[in-house]
Amino acid sequence: MSAPAPTVGVSSTHPQDMPAEHAAIPVWNAENWFYDDWPVGQKIRSLRRTMAEGDSHLFNTLVVDIHPYVQDQMFAEREGIFGKRLVAGAFVFSAGLGLVATNCVNAFSYGYDRLRFIKPVFIGDTIYTIRTNLEKKPRYKEMGLIRASYEVFKGEGELVLYCEHLQTVKYRNPADFAGQTEK
Repeated sequence: MSAPAPTVGVSSTHPQDMPAEHAAIPVWNAENWFYDDWPVGQKIRSLRRTMAEGDSHLFNTLVVDIHPYVQDQMFAEREGIFGKRLVAGAFVFSAGLGLVATNCVNAFSYGYDRLRFIKPVFIGDTIYTIRTNLEKKPRYKEMGLIRASYEVFKGEGELVLYCEHLQTVKYRNPADFAGQTEK
């Protein structure tokens, strides 16, 4: 009986610009899953991450988001409808998806659908994410299309963000999907 094919780092572990003994070590969080390896219905959950003020401020500075709800404590407390500063939705989206991101060398982002900011996230809130593989279908000659949902929760399970991520993923053997593709 042969050993199952490895799923960690195989496609990216032999760079020529480092010592061979280093290149032979598998890369952390660099999967080489193919379309065939993504089971519909599979769920993964991230570790938690507290949305710190410094991280929020740095993100706002980088994207030039100076809205008073995210940058002005006095406005947020005295005039804002929530009574405290928000974490920018774009940061919640980025951090939330980053928590379950993989570095699959065979997958490519195709876009996002159904992005919704359901509840506010505030400085000091702790978030985590659940990713669910929703569906997959052959699409192109070399790659299929996978749809996964991302649900970002805060605290003890309050849903704050939902979106669906579309990715194209290489087939292990494209001939297996001949005649099934859309394009």
